[in-house]
Amino acid sequence: MRLVLLGAPGSGKGTQATRLKSTLGVPHISTGDLLRAAVAAGTPLGLKAKAVMEAGQLVSDDIVLGMLEQRLAQADAQAGFILDGYPRNLVQVQALDALLARLRRPLDAVVKLQVPSAAIIARTALRHQAEGRADDDPDTVRKRLAVYAEQTAPVAEHYTRAGTLRVVDGVGSLDEVFARIMAALSAAPVAATAR
Repeated sequence: MRLVLLGAPGSGKGTQATRLKSTLGVPHISTGDLLRAAVAAGTPLGLKAKAVMEAGQLVSDDIVLGMLEQRLAQADAQAGFILDGYPRNLVQVQALDALLARLRRPLDAVVKLQVPSAAIIARTALRHQAEGRADDDPDTVRKRLAVYAEQTAPVAEHYTRAGTLRVVDGVGSLDEVFARIMAALSAAPVAATAR
């Protein structure tokens, strides 16, 4: 299955993607994880990305798409994938659509986790205390939520028009949210593979 998970930062995409990875048998590809790995490795791209992320901004489209294309080329992603954190805006939607069309691997479904901003700020504040991630600082999260609302809402509208969006209530226990996602996926028609 080829799946995109949408949702504001801190909505639980990564947690649910890990469970979906085991259930569906396809890799979880988080652009945030790809970027954090580059930061941890101290690569030139990682240092540039670190400054952008700590300011609560989004890393440029060309950098993220290049990293994503490299990841989708790996053997474990040939049977499908779960994208988490990409696409974030309409330019990225168009770039992803073009990439997947060229690879002849269209999306099967897009799942949007719907979580109120107050719940996200509370969740990420706890994660910030536990893990010390700079991008989970409450002030940074507020900035990221504002950017998300402005840039990413049109992405959901695009996938609604395309007939692939499934909105799932992201509030509740991990099991409850996972069950809702699986129910939404079972309702999603599987895209025909391009020939």
